[in-house]
Amino acid sequence: MMLPIAAVVAGLLLLVWSAERFVDGAAATSARLGLSPLLIGMLVIGFGTSAPELVVSALAASQGNPGLALGNAYGSNIANMGLILGLVALISPLAVHSGVVRRELPVLGGVTLLSALLLLGGVISRLEALLLLVLLAAFIGVSIYLGLRHGNDSLSSDTEESLTVHPMSLKAGLAWTGIGLVLLVVSSRILVWGAVAIAQGFGVSDLVIGLTVVAVGTSLPELASSISALRRGEHDLVLGNVVGSNLFNTLGVVGLAAMIAPIEVGREVLLRDWSLMMAMTVMMAVFAMGWRGREGRINRAEGAALLAMFLGYTAYMISMVIRSGTAG
Repeated sequence: MMLPIAAVVAGLLLLVWSAERFVDGAAATSARLGLSPLLIGMLVIGFGTSAPELVVSALAASQGNPGLALGNAYGSNIANMGLILGLVALISPLAVHSGVVRRELPVLGGVTLLSALLLLGGVISRLEALLLLVLLAAFIGVSIYLGLRHGNDSLSSDTEESLTVHPMSLKAGLAWTGIGLVLLVVSSRILVWGAVAIAQGFGVSDLVIGLTVVAVGTSLPELASSISALRRGEHDLVLGNVVGSNLFNTLGVVGLAAMIAPIEVGREVLLRDWSLMMAMTVMMAVFAMGWRGREGRINRAEGAALLAMFLGYTAYMISMVIRSGTAG
């Protein structure tokens, strides 16, 4: 068991490092090629931080572990809202000014509701996977259109400030994008092997390991980028990272994994994991969009509530693993 655990730890460390290099390189390359800061914030940074989830889930599905792929995507969504957004808001309340982020929140809610319909069937087929990927492509297309029309959003200025922290030439940006992508694949292979071995050792499903260890690990790039943005006072970029990542996970990560291998879904995923994911999505939207005349913001109490939900869920999942290991 020590070797799989070491593989997971090493895989996660390399995954986080390579993901940061990939996102920094891709963002710098996009800026050098003339892409607007708003589009870089919406697409490159928001979606790019989900590269670990995409690569890990695609590899897991191709190796016959689709449960790990689904658990990674949904578990990462829960970690993004509970661990990352909750922790960041607990450190410093987040004021939400970006109209783009506010528009994306209802879209995320609708996409999350749609995922429930797919789960009800007991299997996410390749046709349903294609639907998810088409919706992702449509969302990206609309985002590009709106980004070109409304370039003065506060998310744009946040992203522009972020890009000035680590300026790169076009050549350096391309190099780090390529290096980061290659190491993402290598680290993901190590991580998936270790995670599957741990699941087999404890006698639990790869879904459970995906929802816990792998999900939290692949969410670490979002945590790092969010804390970095918080230090610079870029509140909209923090929430934009979480919303963009969750959209990409729900549509792109699950869609690609199910396209590679249809995913069988147990009822507990809908009742336990999806229900929590939906509840946290609604809470995040209500907090961020404001209500009864209140300005959109996520204060410390609301951050603490999200974090407490994540910790309670994680404690429950860990207890399941321990009980399975003891019974085995």
